[in-house]
Amino acid sequence: MFQYLIRRILIFIPMLFLLTVIVFGLAKAAPGDPFTGKILDPSIDPEVYEQRKEALGLNDPVPVQYFHWISSIAKGDLGESITYNGRSVQDLIGERLMNTIYLGTFALAITLLVAIPIGLYSAKHPYSLLDYSATAFGFVGLAVPNFFFGLIAIFVFAISLGWFPAQGTISSVDATGFALVLDRLHHMILPGLTLGLAGTATYMRYMRSEVLDVLGSDYIKTAKAKGMSETSILYKHTLRNAIIPIITLLGFEFGALLSGAVITEQVFNYPGLGTLFIKSIVNRDYPVVMAINLLLGITILVGNLLADMLYSAVDPRIRYE
Repeated sequence: MFQYLIRRILIFIPMLFLLTVIVFGLAKAAPGDPFTGKILDPSIDPEVYEQRKEALGLNDPVPVQYFHWISSIAKGDLGESITYNGRSVQDLIGERLMNTIYLGTFALAITLLVAIPIGLYSAKHPYSLLDYSATAFGFVGLAVPNFFFGLIAIFVFAISLGWFPAQGTISSVDATGFALVLDRLHHMILPGLTLGLAGTATYMRYMRSEVLDVLGSDYIKTAKAKGMSETSILYKHTLRNAIIPIITLLGFEFGALLSGAVITEQVFNYPGLGTLFIKSIVNRDYPVVMAINLLLGITILVGNLLADMLYSAVDPRIRYE
């Protein structure tokens, strides 16, 4: 395992390099620059804006711009925002990163706590009322866009019933300790449910399918023939084998939650990476856009590595040579 991890970490180096090339190339392929499409102050000489572009290096050849950017990244410097008064990109991301992590973790917890038990029950009792209901919910969850479900949730639970706030992260800046935790959870319920809806539907269907396959295996039939209890068969043998594809999905889910939060945060005006990402795209703030994209890519790579590490823990038969 240790040698495998070393090899995987070494493979990260060319993968990260390729990731930086893709991220930089996509950003530069977008039309315009931070000064395009804006209502510029007519009292300022246009030459001033040209000087500003020159100072930012936007007129340099693309390979030169990439070299400057990747050199700064290697030093741990993500650069300065163009539209946020030259603020450090690290500071902008740092202010919002934890909000997105809280939201993503909360949504993932909802997904796993709902999807795995229902998937197990649906597989154990196929074609039951709950199984049909779960199937219908799965189709709806996969078909309805997150932003649409979010708007419905705001109208019903925030506006009509007034149970939950429709935006923000906290209601009182003076809250501390447990009161602050409850306040954050209260604000995260609607965006968390919205973000976790599609994941819940996906995981539930995967879980049902995998459990059904495992229950039909010969070793499960042998365990039943030996008189093992249904509970022991389900949780000791079936679940551990059926959970492996779910772990694979979890490897991608880390980055997917952060990227999926882009739309959800915008709908709920939640101050996380998603709202910062959208604003930076609109303002063509390339340093911020590239930094967030790079962060999402690294998160997916790390998530896949963690998934590989969990395989051998769940199934001892899996060994890495």
